Amino acid sequence: MLTWMIPLITGLICLVAGYAMRVWINTVHGKAAESQASRTISDARREADSIVKEARLQAKTDILKAREEFDASTKARRDELMAMDSRIVLHEANLDRKVTMLEKKERTLDQQIADIDTRNKALAIRHTALDRLIEEAKERIQRVAGMTQVEARQIMLTRIETEVHNETSGMIRKLQEEARETADREAQKIVTLAVQRYAASHASEMMTCSVALPSDDMKGRIIGRDGRNIRAIEAATGVNLLIDDTPEAVVISGFDSVRREIARLALEKLIMDGRIHPGRIEEVVEKTRSEIDETIREAGEEAAYQIGAQGINPELLRVLGRLKFRSSYSQNVLMHSLEVAQLMGVMAGELGLDVSLAKRIGLFHDIGKAVDHEVEGGHAIIGADILKRHGETQILINAVAAHHEEVAAESLYAVLTAAGDAISASRPGARRETTDIYIKRLEKLEEIAGSFSGIERSYAIQAGREIRVIVMPDKIDDQGAMTLARNISKKIENELQYPGQIRVIVIRETRCVEYAR
Repeated sequence: MLTWMIPLITGLICLVAGYAMRVWINTVHGKAAESQASRTISDARREADSIVKEARLQAKTDILKAREEFDASTKARRDELMAMDSRIVLHEANLDRKVTMLEKKERTLDQQIADIDTRNKALAIRHTALDRLIEEAKERIQRVAGMTQVEARQIMLTRIETEVHNETSGMIRKLQEEARETADREAQKIVTLAVQRYAASHASEMMTCSVALPSDDMKGRIIGRDGRNIRAIEAATGVNLLIDDTPEAVVISGFDSVRREIARLALEKLIMDGRIHPGRIEEVVEKTRSEIDETIREAGEEAAYQIGAQGINPELLRVLGRLKFRSSYSQNVLMHSLEVAQLMGVMAGELGLDVSLAKRIGLFHDIGKAVDHEVEGGHAIIGADILKRHGETQILINAVAAHHEEVAAESLYAVLTAAGDAISASRPGARRETTDIYIKRLEKLEEIAGSFSGIERSYAIQAGREIRVIVMPDKIDDQGAMTLARNISKKIENELQYPGQIRVIVIRETRCVEYAR
């Protein structure tokens, strides 16, 4: 029985010893842990105290800083309020002073109104007395002068009208002299400089041209059997061939100068070739038309090159080249356009304007004449429409459209265009007129001058560019002569078409004759 208890007792002893040992170990470790925890807590407390101290110091610093900022802003606001208060006080003082002044002025104004009322009453009484005196004076004057008031008024009005007329004439004369001293001098300087710096040769063209024949036998070959050759030429070219008694020559007549030139060149080629029949005529005319088209294109390009114009639409150059075969009053239009371009360039340079733009406008100013026989309207408006379709500038379009005053001018370039056109057209030798037109213009000038009263004789001289009017000295005085010259010039401008300008000279001559015996 004791045998089996020994292991049990031994186990219990070991169990008790192990438990005691565990308790001892736990006690030892507990003390160590407690000591470590105490140290940790102490360290934590010290660190917490340090953080709290630092937080308190930071809070005190922030409070001090916020207090300083508040004091600064409060002081600035206080200063601002004090300044505003000072301004308000000053403004109130000014308002009080102004109110005092207004009250004083109001009292003064009331006094002045009262004085004015008193004066008005006195003036009314005085006016009544003066009206009575005037009526009495009128009655006395009428009795002394022996005329009524209406008659006296008429005499006075007549005298005043004469004096005003004389003064007006004198003023007109003075203003004209002053304007002439300045405007004429500057205009003549610019125009003369432009004319001197540019000169060009001109070719005169008629509505007909002639082709020389090697012999009169060639006329029959041109006519052909039953006239078939001449009809073929006229149908292909659109011109008329005049075969008359003129020896060894055929006259080509046509309104379109391009067609006339095609017919001339084609006929010369047919004469040189010798083969003249309808088939050959159509072939030569078509080939010549192609050559003329090329010539027209080259003429447009050459004209643009001469004035230095760039960026021109090729179609516009072809229209411009047609002016080579167009004439106006026997003046070649392309040469005229080049001349106007050069003149405008010189004048634009003198006036400080864009020279290249002025030349471009002068080159295109008569481009409408290339198609004016195909389109209705004036050539200036037609040309402006062509230029607008091809993308030219508005200044250029307006200058072209306005150079004959059909539309209002929008820039100084339009005025220069009209001036350059007039200079080129009116210079000696630029254009030719028929005898009938020349005589009619002279007669019209003398008729316009003779339509005024007090004219003794009038003479149109200098190819119609000057008219001299001799007046009756007993009917027109010196001041009236100035007015008469102006009225005649205005009537000429309104009733007569002419290139350039016409000078009007009024001559008043008084001759006093006495004999010594």
